[in-house]
Amino acid sequence: RSVSCRLACGDVEGRLEALFGRVRAIQGKSGRFDMLLCVGNFFGSTSETEWAEYRTGAKKAPIPTYVLGANDQETMSYFPDISGCELAENITYLGRRGLYSGTSGLQIAYLSGTETQDEPAPAYSFSAKDVAELKTSLLSTPNFKGVDILLTSPWPRDVGTFANSAGEIDTKKRGSKLVSDLAASLKPRYHFAALEKAYYERLPYRNHTVLQETPQHVSRFIALADVGNTSKKKYLYAFSIVPMSLMDPAELVKQPQDVTENPYRKSRKEAQKTKAPLCAEEEPACQFFFDLNKHQGKKRPSDEKERGNSQPKQAKKPSQPTGPCWFCLASPEVEKHLVVSIGTHCYLALAKGGLLPDHVLILPIGHYQSVVDLSSEVVEEVTKYKSALKEFFRSKGKRYVLFERNYRSQHLQLQVIPVPLDHCTSEDIKESFIVQAQEQQIELLEIPEHSDITQVAQPGTPYFYVELDTGEKLFHRIRGRFPLHFGRSVLASEALLALPQRADWRRCAAERAEEAAQARDFRRDFQPFDFALRA
Repeated sequence: RSVSCRLACGDVEGRLEALFGRVRAIQGKSGRFDMLLCVGNFFGSTSETEWAEYRTGAKKAPIPTYVLGANDQETMSYFPDISGCELAENITYLGRRGLYSGTSGLQIAYLSGTETQDEPAPAYSFSAKDVAELKTSLLSTPNFKGVDILLTSPWPRDVGTFANSAGEIDTKKRGSKLVSDLAASLKPRYHFAALEKAYYERLPYRNHTVLQETPQHVSRFIALADVGNTSKKKYLYAFSIVPMSLMDPAELVKQPQDVTENPYRKSRKEAQKTKAPLCAEEEPACQFFFDLNKHQGKKRPSDEKERGNSQPKQAKKPSQPTGPCWFCLASPEVEKHLVVSIGTHCYLALAKGGLLPDHVLILPIGHYQSVVDLSSEVVEEVTKYKSALKEFFRSKGKRYVLFERNYRSQHLQLQVIPVPLDHCTSEDIKESFIVQAQEQQIELLEIPEHSDITQVAQPGTPYFYVELDTGEKLFHRIRGRFPLHFGRSVLASEALLALPQRADWRRCAAERAEEAAQARDFRRDFQPFDFALRA
């Protein structure tokens, strides 16, 4: 169905039984909802007892639940991975900031934490730079009209301007100016916030200037109270929404009778007078390459003329990451001791916690999310690396299996894992993937040999994809949940590499010195096959 029924919730503060009991009651009366979106403080000072039952799987959330991150130091420990992770079955922490695309096409932008002036921001806060980077990454998408939903914990400053009263909350003094700026730019159809222990449903507001700009959709701001509050203030909000991308344009821009002027217009004009350039635009992710041959770790600017190409053709530019990226080569987060080869558009790195010591990743230097997003130059170099790795592994009596998971990942990672030739045939590998997929109700389809993944997946489509070095390919379109370690688990299973204990990379982490030694060995062995050294 294209109409999605959702629930939004204010500060849970660890009262999971109260929340999920209420959700069950609503679902019993009104039918199933697709998801529950939680803003504000999901955990509180007394969360541990109730949370333990969900964390261990003794209890399960009755609905897929998506939560924002910590707003203070005390609750940071509940979020093992600040960039986003599954906290318990059916409970997912979205991450510090970004865009979540639902299977229905619904676009949900989110920003965790509270505003800070500090740079870099603590993990439970966001700064002007964080907001600038989130805005840049979303506004740069072609034909950007806005997002369906925006989730923040703080209210936006001045949200009450031109509107119905927000009760005891003074919107000129409370809330975040950065959230106002974000809401003004992203034009969410629904914006949910919490933290003020109050319920406030603002009148819808315009996103265009009447008679000066083409009509646009309206935005609705809803602040929700805390779960189980004694004043019986509303903390749970049910709403139906058709994704903007599926709506008739005329229907989308219809203006309700009670629509008001945009509350952020004045503050935006003031901000623009003193506006500095966005940090996110200052240094493109692909600006530097690391030259391993000459000066370990030194940067050199990429120079097309040096490469004998004085007229570079127009490339499809990589997007900017919405947050720190572990795989953009120019990012300080990259573990450079694992890098084993660097081309013009791509690089190879050993996998952290690899299934085997020669488990390697093919990665674009710039920020691309999936193979279907790549420009032709990058695709060309990915193909070169595949050929080089095939030759390399065949020289060692192995064949590679390559897979990609374009789901809950920010930067394209092509996982390349060698399997001994005498251990199993390509048919054995294919059969293992298909059988284990069926066991988990995953439909893996074989793509015709000379077809391309771009013919079966559109940019932005979540998918899982396997390729053998014979050119055979398997594809699954992800429509709901998907096991994050599926590809690795199949290869680690008894039917193939018989390393089930290594199915989760986090259990395979090695000391940095050991990782560096493995990378050194791989680099030395791969050298005769590395076209990048001959460029």
